[in-house]
Amino acid sequence: MAYAVPVLMFFALFIGVWSFLSLVSQRNTRTQERLQRISRPQSLAEIEVPGKQSKEEKLQGVKKAMEDLGALLKPQTELEQSAIKIRLANAGFRSESASGIYQGLRVGSFVLFALMAVLFFYVLGLEFPVLPGYAWWTVFLALGLYLPNMVLWYLRSKRQEAIFLTLPDALDLLVVCVESGLGLDAAMRRVTEEMKDHAKVLCEELTLANFQLQMGRPRREVLHDLGVRTGVDDVRSLAAILIQADRFGSSIAQALRVQSDSMRTRRRQIAEEKAAKTAVQLIFPLVLFIFPGIFVVLVGPAAIIIVDELFKTMGAG
Repeated sequence: MAYAVPVLMFFALFIGVWSFLSLVSQRNTRTQERLQRISRPQSLAEIEVPGKQSKEEKLQGVKKAMEDLGALLKPQTELEQSAIKIRLANAGFRSESASGIYQGLRVGSFVLFALMAVLFFYVLGLEFPVLPGYAWWTVFLALGLYLPNMVLWYLRSKRQEAIFLTLPDALDLLVVCVESGLGLDAAMRRVTEEMKDHAKVLCEELTLANFQLQMGRPRREVLHDLGVRTGVDDVRSLAAILIQADRFGSSIAQALRVQSDSMRTRRRQIAEEKAAKTAVQLIFPLVLFIFPGIFVVLVGPAAIIIVDELFKTMGAG
């Protein structure tokens, strides 16, 4: 308890100084941006109207602060940086500042859970069971450091699942469009128009790929980026088949038909695998929850009768 006050004062001073410096840097950045817009505006929409401020400008200071914090955990190698960017892109965060904001959230989460540990163990004097105090310190700090990773993993898995579930319908529609005479670009645009209501994630990725094609990027690079950006194996295999068909000049419709058949076979195999696992997975709930109740219902009356007969025998004896 004697060390709690200095620790809290240190953290309070650190947060206060950091907040002051962030506000000053944010104010200077806003001033420079405002002067640039006023000195050479490209359109009337860029001139700042008093009393109006966009949502991005309001959050610019928070983003800048997260990026400054993220510099503490910034990967040193290009390989690690690209791996983090790919994970963020799989979760739907494709901004250039996404990596810095993510690392800043990790630092902020670590500091927050460290303050919570100080509050619980030193200020309030709480003691949690099962583990000793130093072990709970490790749990709090590890949770604060890896909580953003778990949230990112959850968002990434849910997004990939949404793409995985809606891809067969999109691929079948793409096959129909290509076989009816449309080109691949027009077929992708048609798919996004028809499926934008119930396949928003996949249509978003296809729309971005169409935009890149319209901007003049080679089709190979666009398809490769589509597979990497989604992180779904089926999309990567589809992109590889389309790249090969474009490179060797083979029929895109035939390649899409083969991919659709193989994808349908793979999904049937996945369903059969899950059905085969069901019997084994049901053993644990049966043994732990259902079997004890059945045992009590079936054996309980007989056990009561046996106990009564034993008491009667002992009383008669």
